[in-house]
Amino acid sequence: MLRTRTPTRLLTSSDRDAVLELCARHPADNVFPAARILEGALLSASTPVLGYHEDGQLAAVCFAGANVVPVETDSRARLALADRVRRWQRRTASLLGPADQVMGLWADFEGQWSPARSVRSVQPHLATSQSPRAFGVTPDPRVRPARMSELDAVLVAAEHMFTHEIGYPPYRGSARAYRSILARLIDRSHTFVIIERGEVIFKADVGSAALGCAQIQGVWVAPRLRGQGLGTVGMAGVVEHVHALIAPTATLYVNHFNSAARATYERIGMRQIGTFATVLL
Repeated sequence: MLRTRTPTRLLTSSDRDAVLELCARHPADNVFPAARILEGALLSASTPVLGYHEDGQLAAVCFAGANVVPVETDSRARLALADRVRRWQRRTASLLGPADQVMGLWADFEGQWSPARSVRSVQPHLATSQSPRAFGVTPDPRVRPARMSELDAVLVAAEHMFTHEIGYPPYRGSARAYRSILARLIDRSHTFVIIERGEVIFKADVGSAALGCAQIQGVWVAPRLRGQGLGTVGMAGVVEHVHALIAPTATLYVNHFNSAARATYERIGMRQIGTFATVLL
């Protein structure tokens, strides 16, 4: 009797090129997983990466660590990958990625992992390869990469941003692990700030960079300065730095209900290229 080989398996470093080739089908959609691969995810047991194969070829991928991230999945791949992930994970922090893939996976997981704290099923995915100057916006010249000596000031802004966006603080007790994450971003010149008298009044990070794309996240303006246009000229500065230093295409995704942020991004020339979704658990 012939045994049917399972279409899913845990990927290893030998699969690196195949995963990157898969991600490159839609670089802007897959910048997050591609960046994690380039950073060595396939070498770490802490971030399992599952592959789904058809006819002996890698057809889809799913990151199954703290965040569940689908890559180029269709309904058949999601069904097989979800079954494998369920065996490993009792819980995860979030599902994130292209909306059709995330919501398809969530339909398979919901009975086991519900209730979700928040289901953000419509998050416009935006990108630009043009200078904001082409849209009449002059970048704020004060925008620059943060320095390691400014880590404590960045921490205050990042903590406020995270708590407001996600609904709970980024750490409880010691800030050591969270500081380490911020320090890595600063060390790579991936955190951009405007600082006045030692206080961060504007911040944005490049959380992932790969395949000619850089994904911006963690955009924050000091509450007392909101509504004055700082976010627009600040983001214009970030986009120019990204184009000059990191990648030719700047991307981000934003909650559909955040009309102020969406208006800011539109003013600097970012246009919708798709829809993302995030399920917070």
